[in-house]
Amino acid sequence: MRKCFVSLFLLLTMMVSLPLAAKTDRRMISAETMFRKPEKASFSISREGNYLAWLAPWKKRMNVYIKDLKTGREKRLTSETARDISGYYFIREDVIAYAIDKGGDENFRLYGVNVKTGKEQCYTPFDGVRTYVVDDLEDDPEHVLIAMNKRDKRVMDVYRLTLEDGKLEEVARNDGTIIGWRTDHDGKLRIAVSKMNNRDLTLLRPDEKSEFKPFYLAPEGDKAWPVMFDFDNQHVIFSTNVNRDKIAFVKVSPGGNEVETLFEHPEVDAGALIASKEFKKIFGFGYVTDKLHHEIIDEEFARLLDSVKAKFPGQSVSYQDSDKLMTKLLFLVFSDTNPGEYYLYDKNDKKLEKLVDSRPWIKKDLLSSCKPVKFLSRDGKTWLNAYLTLPKDYEKPLGAIINPHGGPAVRDHWGFNPEVQYLANRGYAVLQINYRGSTGYGKAFQDLGIKQWGRGYMQHDLSDGAKWLVEEGVVTADKVAIYGASYGGYATLAGMTFTPELYSCGVSNVGPSSLLTLLRSIPPYWEPLKKDLFRRVGDPDKDEEFLRSISPLFYVDQIRKPLMVVQGANDPRVKKQESDQIVAAMKEKNIPVYYLVKENEGHGFQNEENQIEFYKYLEAFFARYLGGRSMTPENVIDRLKH
Repeated sequence: MRKCFVSLFLLLTMMVSLPLAAKTDRRMISAETMFRKPEKASFSISREGNYLAWLAPWKKRMNVYIKDLKTGREKRLTSETARDISGYYFIREDVIAYAIDKGGDENFRLYGVNVKTGKEQCYTPFDGVRTYVVDDLEDDPEHVLIAMNKRDKRVMDVYRLTLEDGKLEEVARNDGTIIGWRTDHDGKLRIAVSKMNNRDLTLLRPDEKSEFKPFYLAPEGDKAWPVMFDFDNQHVIFSTNVNRDKIAFVKVSPGGNEVETLFEHPEVDAGALIASKEFKKIFGFGYVTDKLHHEIIDEEFARLLDSVKAKFPGQSVSYQDSDKLMTKLLFLVFSDTNPGEYYLYDKNDKKLEKLVDSRPWIKKDLLSSCKPVKFLSRDGKTWLNAYLTLPKDYEKPLGAIINPHGGPAVRDHWGFNPEVQYLANRGYAVLQINYRGSTGYGKAFQDLGIKQWGRGYMQHDLSDGAKWLVEEGVVTADKVAIYGASYGGYATLAGMTFTPELYSCGVSNVGPSSLLTLLRSIPPYWEPLKKDLFRRVGDPDKDEEFLRSISPLFYVDQIRKPLMVVQGANDPRVKKQESDQIVAAMKEKNIPVYYLVKENEGHGFQNEENQIEFYKYLEAFFARYLGGRSMTPENVIDRLKH
């Protein structure tokens, strides 16, 4: 496989003609400006270094573009108009594969397009089937390994795809427990990762003709994920927290014994590994404390990365990609007020070339700084890390918004966040809390979130963040709102029902209202992960009363403040029922609610026009109930009132 690394920065890309207010403040950034698709994003280099590819908008949808680095010629390769291309990869020097779903259903089909001829073909033309690339098999120009749930919607089997005619040959059948697959450096499928009795079990085989046998078993609740084979194709490098609290990169022998710790950090989980198959070398690691940092063990790469970082003081520099000989390297430079700039470094010329400012139309002097902060949990035992963004040019914010991240098994990062900047531009302080149950801070911290949804630690940390803002004098107690998506949407509903006195209003975006219906309707391909999900949240059969007690749906009569609910009709994770049922329950009890549904969206709005429409409604809603600035008249929100 190609270089193995994990990107630590995800650019958030997010237009209906709602009327603008007659007078606009020049300090304000419009929704059309903030949530317009980036000019270019997601750059990559072909393995021989002949082509540079990226995603860019065409008819408001992200499509694949290519540049011949020898001739300098650029062209668009794809012409998608219904949906953004979700991801793409060079599977050959002259062939790009890309994935796209239908209306947000997350059943991604795999397509290919020839860089030279422009010929396109669909490799997986199957309805209701989810596909991803396991290995591009760079040493086998005729084939690619893919995983699909074509045979059984609950599990992903592995197939060898013949690129010329689309023929599929089954390579490995999922026994119902496998959640991931890995190849060695020769492209042989030799690792299967099983979720057996809620424990991470890595299975290994010496070749593709042999059976998978147990290799590395983690204790229940611990994580052990095989990242790659070492370059001897015998040892395996794991990302794991077995026998430790923080996730580390370790080397495991063919006998299943840990023989070397490659990298760990005392405060946070290891987050990225940078390696090269061509040079048979690990270059270094990435991790995030308050911001992105690196531990580089290769001297030459360290000097190169340091020289690039020195040109951008106060900003983060993320290594993105390179050709196989690492003569051309891609870097992303970003900060809280820099939406992202891509640079190409040519090692032969020792030249760093700026490729693009991803959002040059946003005036950076109108953006607000994001500050890492900490506060102590209510029991006095746990320090909580958060990011506070204060509106620029305000002596005091007009209000504050608690903005819990989704997941919940993810964490917030420092960097440019268009949603946060949009809210800050309207005059609000925004607090993003890495509450207990978030990842990134070790096993013990995440496990503090087990069965703590709604009325436990996870919600307490959000409540305490709101109170901390008041105690610090940032805002007054009557000017705090809560807004989030996915788990953050659930946390919004929980805040509005279980602590109704705390928030002046709330917005739930694709948030589950009943944990019973949520857990009984999970996507079929989550089946192998179900036991761990039940362990962390609750079992809908064994813990029915408990889950009912923390499901906002059954406590709508406690809602005292205005609520807005947002939903994509095709969401496979948090189904439309979750929003429909709480809106219906509120209407039945004559409690006003605002409801926005988009029929062509899934788990979060992706289409630009839908995003812009949503954010115009959002600013109008907060203007009415928090008193901040708005370019959209407040009464527009009445269109959504139920």
